[in-house]
Amino acid sequence: MALALAAPAAAADLPLDAAVRAAWKHNLGLAAADAQVEAARADAGAASAAAYPTLSAQARAVRTDEPVGAFGLRLDQGRITAQDFAPARLNDPPAITGIGAGVTLTQPIFAGGRISAGRRALGAAADAEAATRERRAQELALGVVEAYFGAQAAAEGLRHADDLLAQARETERFVASRSAHGLALDADVARATAFRASAEAERAAAAQRVETARSALVLLAGDDAAGATLTTAVDGPTAPLPTGGDRPDLRAARLHRDAAHAGVAAARGALLPEVAAQASLETMRTRELDTGTSWYTVGLVARWQLGVADARRVSAARARARAAEDALGWREREARRDADEARRAVDTAAARARSAEEAVAASESARTLRTARHRQGLLPLTDVLDAESGLAGARALLLAARLEARIARARLALALGTSVEGITP
Repeated sequence: MALALAAPAAAADLPLDAAVRAAWKHNLGLAAADAQVEAARADAGAASAAAYPTLSAQARAVRTDEPVGAFGLRLDQGRITAQDFAPARLNDPPAITGIGAGVTLTQPIFAGGRISAGRRALGAAADAEAATRERRAQELALGVVEAYFGAQAAAEGLRHADDLLAQARETERFVASRSAHGLALDADVARATAFRASAEAERAAAAQRVETARSALVLLAGDDAAGATLTTAVDGPTAPLPTGGDRPDLRAARLHRDAAHAGVAAARGALLPEVAAQASLETMRTRELDTGTSWYTVGLVARWQLGVADARRVSAARARARAAEDALGWREREARRDADEARRAVDTAAARARSAEEAVAASESARTLRTARHRQGLLPLTDVLDAESGLAGARALLLAARLEARIARARLALALGTSVEGITP
């Protein structure tokens, strides 16, 4: 009986934009920021609703023989008779029970501007939370870019380590063979062996770097990134360099400043009187609910309450406004420096990458020539090992330069407040 063996599933492709969007979808920190935005929006909606009418309801059941209370309760129930005015009954009434209910509708008319100011403050705070969430998404995208291309660079470094190890083993074999025929010194064999052992150690470290880099990507983009093929090359096409944008963290700082100034207006409004229109409907019944009366009340209510605490709240609000202004100024200065540093990093990384490419080309040529001449007996082994070391260093420099150049562009986008790598939600 023939058994069919299923071929292993091919690793899924994972382009950079898919990795970033997966991080946006699954990151718990970003989900928490979404909840914060939702809560801030709800607070802003509640502040807006403060200008709407409010309806309150109450119910009560009382029993009393207090003279004034008992007389008033009988009056509310519509049970007053001539006998109730007898001095003895007025002075010592029997206990009476009443069951009542009422509703009151209140419409604010004037509140010193505190309602509108509170609405502006919480609305600005909600917008600031949304801007902060946007900034976190951009920072998360940058983190994915660093992990994604870091994993690629680590994998390329492992391939270079494999090549170096293969060359070291071949060199060791060749020198050992010549030594067996009396054509090489034992010292050369020891050097070749030491170089091969060093290459093996570097290969082990390179493999560990691959696992570490890939785990960082998995942490951000999810488990699907563990075995995925990263298809966006670190030296592949890039988005155009950003020239400007509106940084979400600066927008959040401006909104916090606006909210603080609105808070000053709200605190000042607390020093002014409140005016509201009220309408109420009430009833009071006997215990059996078969007797009683109902009445309504319509009025205009003004209330003015002042205290030392109110004045101090105004001072606190002004201090918060000054703090928000200073924080905005500092963030603007910091943002300008971030942008300047990011532009310099982009230029430097591009220059390093060009130099590293030249160094790799020259080092590869040098290794080929020295290896050939060594096999012809025209160069000592040390020249070959130097060439191998020089090529390894040049390759490492090129990998680092290419990674730095790609990440520098992403950091420039973050510094300017534009989409990282041109990726949008």
